Amino acid sequence: MRHRTVKVAPSILSADILRLGDELATIGTADLVHIDVMDGSFVPNLTFGPNVVRACKAASSIPTDVHLMIENPDEAVGLYLKAGADLVCFHWEAARHAHRIVSQIHEGGARAAVALNPGTPVGCLEAIIEELDMVLLMSVDPGFGGQRFIPSTIDKLQRLVDLCDRHGVSPWIEVDGGVSATNAAEVVAAGANVLVAGSAVFGAPDREAAITSIRKAGHLGLGRDV
Repeated sequence: MRHRTVKVAPSILSADILRLGDELATIGTADLVHIDVMDGSFVPNLTFGPNVVRACKAASSIPTDVHLMIENPDEAVGLYLKAGADLVCFHWEAARHAHRIVSQIHEGGARAAVALNPGTPVGCLEAIIEELDMVLLMSVDPGFGGQRFIPSTIDKLQRLVDLCDRHGVSPWIEVDGGVSATNAAEVVAAGANVLVAGSAVFGAPDREAAITSIRKAGHLGLGRDV
């Protein structure tokens, strides 16, 4: 399996939330807006809710990539679908009925994704990989922005690609945590095609240039073997 395009998804966790509309206007060439929902329980931080998803939808035409880092995705997913999420990603570690959540997301008209923490093996997705539109691999421990990329994510990406190939599917593969133009080529070469970037975009003086740099670096990895 080899994707032929690279998508960049700036995370508003690194944006100035008090100026959300203005911040979104600076990332107009992004493919997705990554919205990290944290509940202070599944992860130690507390961030956004459905109202922020609505605000992003009202302020920008960029599709929303909603990442639920919460304890109760089974109960809460409907709130984010009603808010207009284009893609909803929940954590395998928090879900009681993963297949049911995936079905609910699809019935709500959105793309469905599952996220895996660094210590969670990709084999857990064996039974539902054919139902997923995307898999997100956390390349840092979830909960805070600005962390360093975990190098073992590269091997994990290759194992995920092998799993997808065995099932004859090619969901988007997203990597979240410590991604920048410096390592984008290696990450894409290992199998990813959606790159979440927080501080690498919103910490740059020219956000559009930062997005272009990450995307170009990622495309260098499309023809490279790890």
